[in-house]
Amino acid sequence: MKRTVFLGTYTRGESKGIYSCRFDDATGALSGFRLAAETPSPSFLALHPNGKFLYAVNETDDYEGTSSGSVTAYRITNAEGGVLEKLNTVSSHGAHPCHLALTPGADAVIIANYTGSTVAAIEIRDDGSLGKTLNRILHKGSGALKPRQAEPHPHAVNLDPANRFVFISDLGMDQIIRYELEEGGRLSERRGATGVDPGAGPRHFAFHPKAEFGYVLNEITRTITAFGYNSSSGELTELQTISTVPDGWSRGSTAEIFIHPGGRFLYASNRGHDSIACFHIHQGSGKLSLVEIEKTGGQTPRNFNLDPSGKWIIAANQSSGDLHVFSINQETGALSPAASRLEVPAPVCVVFL
Repeated sequence: MKRTVFLGTYTRGESKGIYSCRFDDATGALSGFRLAAETPSPSFLALHPNGKFLYAVNETDDYEGTSSGSVTAYRITNAEGGVLEKLNTVSSHGAHPCHLALTPGADAVIIANYTGSTVAAIEIRDDGSLGKTLNRILHKGSGALKPRQAEPHPHAVNLDPANRFVFISDLGMDQIIRYELEEGGRLSERRGATGVDPGAGPRHFAFHPKAEFGYVLNEITRTITAFGYNSSSGELTELQTISTVPDGWSRGSTAEIFIHPGGRFLYASNRGHDSIACFHIHQGSGKLSLVEIEKTGGQTPRNFNLDPSGKWIIAANQSSGDLHVFSINQETGALSPAASRLEVPAPVCVVFL
């Protein structure tokens, strides 16, 4: 079947905003590229569970004269055509928002503001538009690597599979901060924290579908740290740290991490090495072993995503301005380049409708 794909971008160059295209999950072909909505630097997107609305952070630092970015709500007016209608835009309550996630009941969107050092929860109204601010929480602290980690840098928002806790990967603090999710989408003021190696820079996070394990992608050291997860307390216990790049490679940084829906494989992208690393997840221990490191066919792979069938990956190469499609070997998890490629200006996020 053919699916609509929405693409977040940076608009510092040729890009105008959010784009869309069509993806054929029988052949891996991409087609029907178009501008879905004009908006400044919609670097990360999140889909409403009912498939009728889409949300985008605007990764800027000047919203209505304040030192903040923003978040914009859209109605998907033509699913097959990939057309968006803007509902409204509100402050993200911090500069350079870089990630967002919806609460399970879609009653709120939670936003990580990279430069603002803040996490914000904003109400989602019944009509899909954004409402009042529920939380604005300021992180305080720093990491080992100055000046890069001189202040907090919230970088990702993840809910655990039971939807009890919200985890914020903070690159500047070398910590994964845990909040309890309260009714209505508000974050509790009670928090816990799990540290990673000094100077690692936790960026993005992924939970295993069985909820026994969690994995944080460390941007600066190009590593993944595997954790055991206690779903009752929300505590993470370190199991292993493993490199995402070949031995001897010391440049670049990581970007995105995803676990295959079957729970057997994990994927992580490397900027600089321009690749996606594939790992086997050992089901008993949760530890990782490297399967392969596959080049993405372009430069600076940021976000990538697995299609809902679990057969394909679309990788977004920011610097070379293109998408590349890879098929997934269902037995080994290894990636094979498909023939499909699509030019997109500065792509950084891939979301399947």
